[in-house]
Amino acid sequence: MSQESNNSKDAIAAHFEQSLAGLTRATRDAALLAAARTIAAVIVAALRAGNKLLIIGNGGSAADAQHIAAEIVGRYKKDRPGYAAIALTTDTSALTAIANDYGFEQVFARQVEGLGQRGDVLLALSTSGRSPNILAALRTARQLGIVSIGFTGTKGKTLGEFCDHLFVSPSDDTPVVQQIHLTAAHGICDEIEQAMMRGMAGK
Repeated sequence: MSQESNNSKDAIAAHFEQSLAGLTRATRDAALLAAARTIAAVIVAALRAGNKLLIIGNGGSAADAQHIAAEIVGRYKKDRPGYAAIALTTDTSALTAIANDYGFEQVFARQVEGLGQRGDVLLALSTSGRSPNILAALRTARQLGIVSIGFTGTKGKTLGEFCDHLFVSPSDDTPVVQQIHLTAAHGICDEIEQAMMRGMAGK
């Protein structure tokens, strides 16, 4: 049996190939890269103004929300002051109380209403772009004057109707979409860290 035939039945190799193809498309997409740079600048402006970043997502995207918040509050690569970021996916008492009293659709919207302020930024991760609890939170953010950013895949472009800024992973495969989201988030975290530190150096 040829090596090519072996690889065609190798789920791990196939996933690496799909991931590489998605990341390669992202690397060559000037509009996508421009969107990521704009998103980084929006978050930097909010943090410099004393505002905070709120992050939401379901399932794997909930884990990514926590990951991104940790990079912002802790550090990405450099020792520096902590910046204000909160994953609204981590407080089990709030999540279960809100779900029990108001329904799961409100688990993020209610937290945005209680914790968010005008000038904050809400980053919503949704591979499908159709999760009711994500859409409800984005509507609440808009009502409160909170800047909204959506991360989705090619099937979720309608999420842009609810966002001020939209990042679309060039894939419709959920795992690949999530991987591109996290890759983009790491690049954005790097840009945030460097920009914030440049601002400190200039004072």
